[in-house]
Amino acid sequence: MIPHQSRKSLRIAAMYKDAKVAVVVPCHNEEKLLSKVLDTMPDFVDRIYVVDDASSDGTAEIIRSYEKRNPKLMGIFLKRNQGVGGAIAAGYKAARDERMHVTAVMAGDAQMDPNELEKLIEPVIVGRCDYAKGNRLFSGRAWEMIPRVRYIGNALLSLLTKIASGYWQIADSQSGYTAINLTALDTIDWDKMYKRYGQPNDLLVRLNIHGFRVCDVPIEPIYGVGEKSGIKPIRMIPKLSWLLFRLFWYRMLHKYIIRDFHPLLFFYVLGFILLPIGLFFGSYLVILRLLSQDVAVTSALFAAFITIMGLQFTLFAMWMDMEYNKHLR
Repeated sequence: MIPHQSRKSLRIAAMYKDAKVAVVVPCHNEEKLLSKVLDTMPDFVDRIYVVDDASSDGTAEIIRSYEKRNPKLMGIFLKRNQGVGGAIAAGYKAARDERMHVTAVMAGDAQMDPNELEKLIEPVIVGRCDYAKGNRLFSGRAWEMIPRVRYIGNALLSLLTKIASGYWQIADSQSGYTAINLTALDTIDWDKMYKRYGQPNDLLVRLNIHGFRVCDVPIEPIYGVGEKSGIKPIRMIPKLSWLLFRLFWYRMLHKYIIRDFHPLLFFYVLGFILLPIGLFFGSYLVILRLLSQDVAVTSALFAAFITIMGLQFTLFAMWMDMEYNKHLR
């Protein structure tokens, strides 16, 4: 049941091209920058869901003060910290229940330009895609503006996300500036979505399984506005790589076995078995040769054959995956 204030706010909203637009603002200890995010929210936004992820500073008080002044704003207060993915899921469920046509995510740390929101929601509203995500790497200034370690880590995770998700055309997988339509909101089980920093990767995999179209929207990166990131790329990359490995096999199971059998699964399995064996055996022979021990020609040929076959099986599987998913662009 939508509270009386919520119904009123939906009636008085201007809307954007006859579509009700919502923005989810996940925040955890963002008392310094949250006001800037809320003050610069575009007028065409019909609903603002500000989700306090159990902050320990004055974030909750700021949300409550804005809630009293702005009928469009709804505060959602989580009793325990769930991570950015859990906060986004809470906002998504509220937007789904209020039947918002398109719902964007704009973090509470002011690193997402509100002037680019219209550009982000446009392809979703006109039906070009079901889920649009900002891509900071399109910008020629990205290399200069984004910290080097984060840029390289993002590029690596984007490559792994292509393989895991099946969306080979997307990049900047960790971008949280996104927009999703109501059909996808109704389809995805938000209680099962990954609740921490890997939420964008997890969501892409689930969107692919259900056959939703995803597109990238070029946006400008914003850094140096006083935000303080708790993300440690050196620690996060191994953790997210393992998550992506598990998500890859989750997609293989649900998309290519349960929903529709496809032989590319055999190629992937053979490739992932033969390639490591070939590389390990070949490395072993190289070490023996460096230690001045004799290596049989047949052993070297066998190692090369296994490695090449494993690589070919893997590349063929990737190619078939690209072809199977190209209509989701």
